Amino acid sequence: MTDMTQAAVIAATTDAATLERYAYVRQIIAQAGEIAVGMFQRRTELVIEEKGLQDMVSIADRMVEDFLREKISARFPDDAVVGEERGGGASGARCVWVIDPIDGTACFVNGMLAWCVSIGVLVDGQPAIGAVFDPNSGELFHACRGQGAYVGEVRLQVNDVASLQGGVLGVGFSHRVGTDTFLPFLHDVLEAGGMFIRNGSGALMIAYVAAGRLIGYFEPHINSWDCLAGIVLVNEAGGRCNDFLANNG
Repeated sequence: MTDMTQAAVIAATTDAATLERYAYVRQIIAQAGEIAVGMFQRRTELVIEEKGLQDMVSIADRMVEDFLREKISARFPDDAVVGEERGGGASGARCVWVIDPIDGTACFVNGMLAWCVSIGVLVDGQPAIGAVFDPNSGELFHACRGQGAYVGEVRLQVNDVASLQGGVLGVGFSHRVGTDTFLPFLHDVLEAGGMFIRNGSGALMIAYVAAGRLIGYFEPHINSWDCLAGIVLVNEAGGRCNDFLANNG
């Protein structure tokens, strides 16, 4: 089978409605990123609230999510939207948008660059579209089921390593689970000769896994808006993820 034939077969497996949303995701996430980075540059003026331990929210989060909700509902009024700030539900919709307006809010409000905008789309209950935009670097990671994963126009491939010594592992932690789950894992990583980082944005680190920059990502508790986009990215870049939806059903 030639490359051209392969491409035709792949395209045929992704319906037009999904491809339309894939194109729209890439458009509006870049626009949302422009709003977010503008707010980042004026972050000292923002009102910061604490939603809970290790969880902060600012007016920027809500503004970006409201912008995305408005854009999605205007273009696809029958789709459902679930967002970190405003909540929402699937309500029987075929397509469900899951958005994190600013993943890494603590980094955002403290002037660090490890934050991003993340959008995942479920189609018929399965992760089908993922986009993670880092406005500070200008990098847009995006993927659609059956179409491959990319940063900009560059095709992504996970780093195929044989052991933890083959690269750097990304990790995340939530105080919603105890340290008794997390610390033994870190112990095992270090005992195996591995190295790890935690930058404050799970969505961005999962995108780095798809790009081959990190060899993997582990977090014992993570929300859907932090990882659904990344699941599509990693799957389309040739990697493997646990069955997140089954584990959280």
